[in-house]
Amino acid sequence: MCFVGLVWYYSKDLPTADKLIERDIALSTKIYDRTGEVVLYDIHGDEKRTMIRLDEIPEYMKQATITAEDRTFYDHHGFNLKGIMRALIKNSLQGTLHGQGGSTITQQLVKNAILSSEKTYSRKLKELVLSYRIEKKFSKDEILKMYLNEIPYGSTVYGIEAASQSFFGKKAADLTLAQAAALAGLPRATTYYSPYGNHHDKLIERQRYILDSMAEEGYVSKEEAEVAKNEELEFKPLAESIIAPHFVMYIKEILAEKYGEEFMEREGLKVYTTLDLDKQKKAENAIANGMENAEKFDASNAALVSIDPKTGQILSMVGSKDYFDIEREGNFNVALAKRQPGSSFKPIVYTAFLEKGYTTETVLFDAVTNFKPKEVVGKDYIPHNYDNKEYGPVTVRKALQGSLNIPAVKALYLAGVDNVLNLAEKLGYTTLGDRDRFGLSLVLGGGEVKLLEHVAAYGVLAREGMQHPTAAILKIEDKDGNIIEKYTEKERKILDAEIARKINNMLSDDAARSFIFGANGKLTLKGRPVCAKSGTTNDYKDAWTIGYTPSLATGVWVGNNDNSEMKRGADGSKIAAPIWNEFMMAVLGTEKDSPIEQFNEPEEDKVGKVMLNGHGLYEEKIKIDKVTGKIASDFCPKEYVEEKSYATVHSILYYVQKDDPRGDWPQNPSADSQFEAWENAVINWATSTKELVLEHPPEEKCFLHNLENKPILNIKHPKDNDRVSSQNIEAAIDASAPRGIHHVDYYIDGNLIQSSFNYPFSLNYPSRNAANGYHTLTVKASDDVGNFNEQSIQINLMAEREPIKSYFEIPRQNASFFASSFPLTFVLKISDRFNAQNIKIMAQKESNAPELIKTCGADEILSDSLEFKWGEKPSAGEYRFYAEAIDKQGRFSRGQELVIRILE
Repeated sequence: MCFVGLVWYYSKDLPTADKLIERDIALSTKIYDRTGEVVLYDIHGDEKRTMIRLDEIPEYMKQATITAEDRTFYDHHGFNLKGIMRALIKNSLQGTLHGQGGSTITQQLVKNAILSSEKTYSRKLKELVLSYRIEKKFSKDEILKMYLNEIPYGSTVYGIEAASQSFFGKKAADLTLAQAAALAGLPRATTYYSPYGNHHDKLIERQRYILDSMAEEGYVSKEEAEVAKNEELEFKPLAESIIAPHFVMYIKEILAEKYGEEFMEREGLKVYTTLDLDKQKKAENAIANGMENAEKFDASNAALVSIDPKTGQILSMVGSKDYFDIEREGNFNVALAKRQPGSSFKPIVYTAFLEKGYTTETVLFDAVTNFKPKEVVGKDYIPHNYDNKEYGPVTVRKALQGSLNIPAVKALYLAGVDNVLNLAEKLGYTTLGDRDRFGLSLVLGGGEVKLLEHVAAYGVLAREGMQHPTAAILKIEDKDGNIIEKYTEKERKILDAEIARKINNMLSDDAARSFIFGANGKLTLKGRPVCAKSGTTNDYKDAWTIGYTPSLATGVWVGNNDNSEMKRGADGSKIAAPIWNEFMMAVLGTEKDSPIEQFNEPEEDKVGKVMLNGHGLYEEKIKIDKVTGKIASDFCPKEYVEEKSYATVHSILYYVQKDDPRGDWPQNPSADSQFEAWENAVINWATSTKELVLEHPPEEKCFLHNLENKPILNIKHPKDNDRVSSQNIEAAIDASAPRGIHHVDYYIDGNLIQSSFNYPFSLNYPSRNAANGYHTLTVKASDDVGNFNEQSIQINLMAEREPIKSYFEIPRQNASFFASSFPLTFVLKISDRFNAQNIKIMAQKESNAPELIKTCGADEILSDSLEFKWGEKPSAGEYRFYAEAIDKQGRFSRGQELVIRILE
C-alpha cells in the first residue's frame, strides 16, 4: 500500500504521454549546397536536430542502438525491473546517484524529451510512470523513432540524422554498419566517447564491442562484424562542421531578416542555396595559393565572389583567406564590406559615357589637366596616370584598357556624375547614396562599393544589359517538406544591349591594354574570350580584379582588414589578377572542360564627327605646289602636286556639346566651366610633344604654273605617219619657253626612251629596240619648274634588221662546276628581241651529238636577256653551249659558244 501511495503521489502532476506529440520540439535549420546533398551548416538554438522517419534509418542503425542501450527493448513494458534493482544495489554500495542508470530506451526518451535531467529518486519514479504510459500509448517502433530523433549524440547534436551529417557528412540512410555502430556508442557518454576528444580509442573499442554483440544477437553475421571492424572511420574535422562559412553567415543574415531568429533556429527549415561546392573549393584554393604572392606586398587578406550572370546566382563566396583566424578578424566578410574600387569602377563610368552618345573611338586628350575651374574655391584637382606618363590623344578603348586616369576623369565629366550614379543604382550598388560626397574622383574609386555588388554589376555587362537580382537561395522547405520560398527568374533590362556589347568589346581587347600591361597577362584566359579590369587605390589599400565570360563573373579583392597600406606597386594586376586567373582557369579549364563562349560583336558605330570617329585632330586636306609651297593651280603638273593635311588641335569640348555629342558643334565652347583647363592642357601637350608639328595652310595660289609659262613645241622631223627605215629613229624639234627649256622627254607608245637636256634636244634611238610597225612618238618639253607642253605623231617603223646575234653572259667562259652545283643558271643576251621568232639553246659534250636544252618562242622573248636553268646533273666532261636563232625574216644565225667543264 505504501509503494502504491508513493506512485500515486509522484504521478498525479505528471504530463501525459501525449506531450511527446504535442510538445514543440526545436528543429535545426539545415543549409545545403545547390545539389542538396551537402550540409554547409546546421543553424540551431540549443540543439541540432533533423526529424526523419523510421524507414529512413538503416536497419542496422536501429539494431546497433538496441544492442548498445536496451537489448530487451521489445520485451519490457517501459522499464526493466532486473536492471533497476541491479542499478539500485550498485549505486547504494557506491553511495551515489550518478552511477549505473539501468534505463531502457523508453526511459531515456522520457528523460530527454519530457523530464528534467535532475538526479533524484523522485524523478526516477516519475520516469518509470511515464515510461509505462508511453508504452501503452505508442508502439515499439514509434518509441524507437522518437528516441532516434531525440537522443543527444554530443554537444548540440540531437537525433541520428544530425549526428550522421555532423560526424560523417552524410544522411543517416547512407550510413555504413561500421559508422552506425560508432554512433550507437555515443549516447552512453557523449563527451567521453567524442571522436574529437582524448578518448577516440575508447570509442573504437565500444564500436567493436557493439559489433560483436550484434553478431551475438544475430543481427549480423560474424563475418559482417569483422568487415565493419576493419573499416576505417573518417570523421569530419571540426572545421568542416561549417562549410563556406562566410557564405553560410550571409545566408543566416538573409533568413534572420526575412523570417526572424527564432523561426530560423527552431523550425527545422531546409535551405537549398546556390553555392557550387566545387567552385567554392577552387576559390578557396586560389586565394590560399595567391596569398604567398600577396604577402610579399604586405597584404594579409583576400576575398573572392563569383556569380552566374545568366541567373544572378552566387556560385562561390570567400570572405577572407581564413574564416577561423579570429586574431586577424578572419570571420569578417570582406565580400560584403565597403571598399574603394580604384580603377575597377571605370567600366561603369564608360558605360554611362556611351549611353550619352559618345563612342568607343572617341578621342580624349591624356594630358596633365587641372580639373578645378578658376572660379571655384578649393584645392586643385590634378590627377596623374599610374606610370606618371601622358599619352596625348587616345581613344576611349585605349584609355579604358590602359587604365589611364586623366581621360577617365574627362569621361566622367562628359557623362555626368549624376548619370553615373543613376546607372550605378540601377546596377545594384547600395553604397553610393550620399551623392554630395562624390565628384570627379568617383571614376578613380572615390566611392566605396561591395565586392558582391561590384561583381553583380559586371554580370549585367556579361548578360548584355539584362539583370537578374543577386540570389543566394534556391529553395526553402519547412519541417514537413512544404516549399515556403523558391528561386524564380526575374530578369529586367538595365542597359541597351549595344552599349553592353561595346563595353565587352573593349574589356576583352587585350591588344588595347598591351601598351601598359603587356600582352597575354593574368587578365586573359588562354584561348578563351574574357572581359577583365583591375583596380588599385592611390594609397595601395585596395587591389581588385573583376572579370567575366558570358557564364561566369568573378571578382577578387586583396588588401588588409585594418585598412593599412600595402607596399607601393601592389596593384590589382599583380596581386589580385593572379588569384582571379587561377580560379577562372580552374573552373573553366580548356574547351574540353567547358565550351568556349564568344561575346557578341557590337554594330559598327559610323560617326563622321571629329573626336568621335577616332581622330583627335581636325584635318583640312589641301593640294600644294611642291616648288612654291603655294596652293596648286590647275596648270601644276601632277608630279609637282602633293596633298597635305593641316591639323588644328583642340580638346573635345571645342567640337561637341557635352550633353549632345552627336549634334552640332557648340556655338560658344568657352562657356563650359572646364573648357579653358582642357584647352590649356591640350596646347601645353601640343607645344611640348615632338610627335605633332602644327603648321598653317598657305593662302596664296601658285604663280609659277600657269598658261603664260607653258612651253611652245613643234616636231620638225619626222612628220606624222612618216615611214622610218633607218637603223636609228631620229627626231628634230623646235621648243621655247619664258623660263627656258630645261629638258625634253621622248616616248614610244607611252614608254620613256630618252631624255635630252642640251640644245637642240634631238632624238637618236636604235630602231632594233622597237618592233617594225606603227608606233606613237610623243615629245614632251618642260621648263625648270615643271611647266610643259607635249606633241604626238604616228610613225611607221620599217627598218632593215640584222641577223640576231647572241652570247652567254652567265656563266663565264671556261668555268668549272661540280655536279653538286646543279641546277646551273644561264643568261643569254640577244641583239634584237623584237625581230626574234625562235631561239634554241643547244649543249654538246665533247664529240657527242648536240642536245636541245630549251626552246623560246617569240611570245617568251620579252627582253634582251633570256634566263634559264640546266637542271639535270650531267656526267663529267667538257660541254659547249650555243644558241640557234631564227628571225622574223626566216634567217638562221648561230651565237657565240660557251665552254664549261663538269668535274667529278
